[in-house]
Amino acid sequence: MYKYFPLLVVGAIIGAFSLILTLAYAFMKNKKEAIGFDRNMKDSEIIRRLLVYARPHLGSFVFAGCVMLLSIAYDILAPTLVGRIEGLVKEEGFALETLYWHVALYGSILVVSLIGTYIQAIVLQKTGQKILSAIRMDLFEHIEGLSHEQLTQIPVGKLVTRVSNDTNAISMMFTNLLVNLIKNCLVIVGVFIAMLCLNYMLTLAVLSFVPFIILFTVIFRKFSRRAYRQVKDRTTDINTYLSENLSGIKITQIFNRESVKLSEFTAKNKELGRAKYRQMFVFGIFRPMVYMLYISSVLVLFYLGAKGYIDDVEFLGQAVTSEVIVAFYLYVNKFFNPIQNLAEQFNFLQSALASAEKIFTVMDIKPTVVDEPDAIELEEVRGEIEFKNVWFAYLPGEWVLQDVSFKVEAGQTVAFVGSTGSGKTTILSLICRNYDIQKGQILIDGIDIRKIKIGSLRKHFGQMLQDVFLFSGTIRSNIVLREEGFTDEQIMESCRYVNADKFIDKLDKGLDEVVRERGNNFSAGQRQLLSFARTIIHRPKIMILDEATANIDTETEVLIQDSLEKMKNIGTMLMVAHRLSTIKGADKIIVLSKGRIVESGSHSELLALGGRYHRLYTLQYKKQQLSGSAK
Repeated sequence: MYKYFPLLVVGAIIGAFSLILTLAYAFMKNKKEAIGFDRNMKDSEIIRRLLVYARPHLGSFVFAGCVMLLSIAYDILAPTLVGRIEGLVKEEGFALETLYWHVALYGSILVVSLIGTYIQAIVLQKTGQKILSAIRMDLFEHIEGLSHEQLTQIPVGKLVTRVSNDTNAISMMFTNLLVNLIKNCLVIVGVFIAMLCLNYMLTLAVLSFVPFIILFTVIFRKFSRRAYRQVKDRTTDINTYLSENLSGIKITQIFNRESVKLSEFTAKNKELGRAKYRQMFVFGIFRPMVYMLYISSVLVLFYLGAKGYIDDVEFLGQAVTSEVIVAFYLYVNKFFNPIQNLAEQFNFLQSALASAEKIFTVMDIKPTVVDEPDAIELEEVRGEIEFKNVWFAYLPGEWVLQDVSFKVEAGQTVAFVGSTGSGKTTILSLICRNYDIQKGQILIDGIDIRKIKIGSLRKHFGQMLQDVFLFSGTIRSNIVLREEGFTDEQIMESCRYVNADKFIDKLDKGLDEVVRERGNNFSAGQRQLLSFARTIIHRPKIMILDEATANIDTETEVLIQDSLEKMKNIGTMLMVAHRLSTIKGADKIIVLSKGRIVESGSHSELLALGGRYHRLYTLQYKKQQLSGSAK
């Protein structure tokens, strides 16, 4: 029995490690709900959805698979050739030419394998990038289809992480993982068959380690899944924080809060660092464990092989020669190498699956504002708008609009007045169907807007908002935002219409002047004038001005008053303005209070009424008088 004592020692060590890992796994499994251990999606579901993107490129994967067989052939044939060469050297009548022939055959197989690996890598990289592009496009398109309410609830940094970081993590799956997983499985099967044919006794000895490999892999899978999820969550947190605070860094500087923000960022950075340490710790345990099994199998191989060779005995009817030992040693390496590769690939796989889950979580968000099945295209619009008993709330039970009814005739200019929170801006958002109402109807030319396709509805609107957003690019690209095909003369005509040409003509590059991020190289008034030009060039039938003159100085406001008068001739105009002097010429003024219409009429009619509008106008007039006298 003492002859097999070394084997018992090896078995005891492996058994002890297995027991420790099993207990740790059992503990984590019992606590998984408390720590958010598992994902919400099953791996099979994630892989199934990812394979939808791979299916159009099936031919490329099949070709890569065929080429992959060349490297698999090398892995299976090379140990036998090396073992055969070792045996040839010991044979009587050994000829050097025979050795050259075997070495040449080995070299040929190696060269063919290397060429095949190169071709496979090129094909997979190209295919993987196409799949990655398709996922990124679908994700971005889905985000574009979300409602204003949903986009308000999701941090921008989180969406940026999904489109950039998470899609990049998936790239490895299609460029490397899937094919190599198949390759490693085939190598393991092929090597196993070759070992059986060579010496089934030694093969059975190696197979005794397989249950432990499976056990360690299952345990590692659970731990690595949690570790990768934490890394992804912490990465999202830090990207979200950066997106918000870099956008508002001027406010941070104004209020001298740099040290506070730095502390907050440091805390989040440390959380990400700890998550990565835990990830590395998990992998740092698993890889040595698999390597320990490999070394143990080699030791067992050498022990049994050397014992049989030295004692010149057969074991289970199998003779062990030096040729067999050499070949088997290489086969054991070929057998465990794919398993060790699988350990690394588990890292990438868990990263890809964690990222894919987060991407699909965004894709699974159902847009709250969608086209009805029978929605129609609205080719022409007169501009008639009607609210019928409209009720709306951003939050359940907290009504922003309560039983609001009014009608705007085509071509009219209607202004909405009221205190902050009265529902003015909400009305403008509902007309464009940025949100869906809970009760009532909103009609455009007598058609319920829910019966009109959203894209078709919004193309007839032109919106000029208080917070003007300009995209990085040029003045030209920001004005012709919706479509191409406008000439420089048409663009400049719209600029002259709103007096934006006065500052554009002074720029060195004119319409080709660079617009930096959010248009921060232009003043608030200039940005507003560009938004006016952007609206005018598309000749919308319904124009919406939400505090559009709030950020414009008095001199600039005078310049665009005549533009507003011209714009009234284009179509229906809806305005929200706190400065009542800008809406005196409106055909109708609707006064709101706490989500209800309290007054309606022209400027003179409302003044004569002596109600809420009269008090607001008188208050603003007195404030202007005091301001003028102070100057």
